[in-house]
Amino acid sequence: MAQGHKFQDLEETGEALVAFINSSQPEKLRQVKVEHQALFDQHVETRKIVTHILKDMAQIEERAGQRLLDMQEEKKRRDVELESLEEQLRQCTAKSQITDSEIQFLQRELESLRNSENELETLQNEVDEDTTEVIPSAVYVAQVYYLITKIKWEYDTQPNILKGVHYGADLATPINVDTSSRSRSDVSDQLWGFVSTEW
Repeated sequence: MAQGHKFQDLEETGEALVAFINSSQPEKLRQVKVEHQALFDQHVETRKIVTHILKDMAQIEERAGQRLLDMQEEKKRRDVELESLEEQLRQCTAKSQITDSEIQFLQRELESLRNSENELETLQNEVDEDTTEVIPSAVYVAQVYYLITKIKWEYDTQPNILKGVHYGADLATPINVDTSSRSRSDVSDQLWGFVSTEW
C-alpha cells in the first residue's frame, strides 16, 4: 500500500517534470544551465579558497604551537641556567667570606710580625749599644790583666777549669787549674805566684 503511494508519487513527479520540460523554452533552459554552472564554479572556487585558508590557519597554528614549545624549552633552559648562576653566586659569596676571613687573619699575622720585627729591632739596638759599651771595656780590662799578669787565657773551656799560658821572661808556663777541687784563695795564690814583683 505504502509502496503503491510512492510509485504513484514518483510517476506524478516524472509527469510533472516531462510537462515542465515540454512547456519550457530551450533558451531559458540554457540560461538556467549557465547560471547553475556559474553557481557551481563559484562554489568550487569558494571551496578552494576556504580550503587554502584552512590550510594556512592550520600551518599558522602549527607554527604558533611549535614556537610556544620552543619558548617553553627556552624558559626551562633559562631557569636551569639561572639556578646554576645563583648557585655559583652563593659559592662565590661563601668563598668571598672565607677569603675575607683569611685576609683578616693574614693581616693580623702581618701586624704581629711587624710588631715582633719592631721589638727585635729595638732589642738589637739595645744589644748593639750594650755591645758598643761593654765589649771595648772588657777588651781593655783583659789587656790590662795581660800586661800585669802576662797570662793569656783560653775561653773555650769548661766553667770550672782555668786554662791558659803564663809568658814569663824566660819561660812560658801552661796553666790548668780545676777550681772545683781547690779553694778560691789557693787558686788566687797560685796565679799571683806567676806575677813578677819587679816593676
